[in-house]
Amino acid sequence: MSAEHLQELLTVLDLTRVGEDAFTGTHPSLNPVRTFGGQMMAQAFVAASRTVPEHLPPTTLSMHFIAGGDPAKDLEFQVVRLRDERRFANRRVDVTQDGVLLGTALVSHLAGGRGLEHNVPLPDVPHPATLPTIDDLLIGYEETVPLFVAALKPIQWRYTNDPAWVMRDKGDRLEHNRVWLTADGPMPDDPVLHAAALVYSSDTTVLDPIITRHGLSWGFDRIFAVTMNHTVWFHQPVRFDEWMLYATSSPVAADSRGLSNGHFFRGDGQIVATVMQEGIIKYFPPR
Repeated sequence: MSAEHLQELLTVLDLTRVGEDAFTGTHPSLNPVRTFGGQMMAQAFVAASRTVPEHLPPTTLSMHFIAGGDPAKDLEFQVVRLRDERRFANRRVDVTQDGVLLGTALVSHLAGGRGLEHNVPLPDVPHPATLPTIDDLLIGYEETVPLFVAALKPIQWRYTNDPAWVMRDKGDRLEHNRVWLTADGPMPDDPVLHAAALVYSSDTTVLDPIITRHGLSWGFDRIFAVTMNHTVWFHQPVRFDEWMLYATSSPVAADSRGLSNGHFFRGDGQIVATVMQEGIIKYFPPR
């Protein structure tokens, strides 16, 4: 079933071009009550990338969310060409639905060439082949996190630590989250779609360290969460048909807002991308 879900995601990312710089995008068959932010970001990234020469790789995507989308309706993507040079390009993508602005993305592409290189080390974690699947980890929690059980699952997940709901059940706390991710099936040989799949996946698990360090979990506790802004920096070419470790943590939470950051590591230890996300996080303790 997950392979079918991956094909559905790839279909959603295959935007329809309705003008030189205008695109429309659909939703998958399984959706949350609002358009999944990772989907909107990935589609905006694809829209921008389809207007840029193929020799320019992506460097940054920064998305600001303004309103929630209706999964029953298509999304419209208008690309604004901010600058074009031989080795770099800048784009803005406005995402609308029924004339309402849902979000704005700034996307940069740059062919920088060789320079100084360094990399923090890959965390010491088990190999994904030795770890349980996400479906295994949801057994017994179907009524606790039903939205996770019913969600589209185009990506394989292998948690190296307990997920939030298992951790909460055990009474544990953790200040970070580390999960292996890869596409659950073959990917087209299109670098834009590989990077877009990473963007899509970057919106999963990233806010977990904000709540697990307080011993909380989705489903068990009354938590309201919504993304305000999300940025991805690309450091290396992306192959999302290979395992990548998504290692996240939260440096601060205040004023009902939480900040999380993370790195996508290749299996050889190289950092492929860095992520930063800010979300509104409200916790309503039991009386």
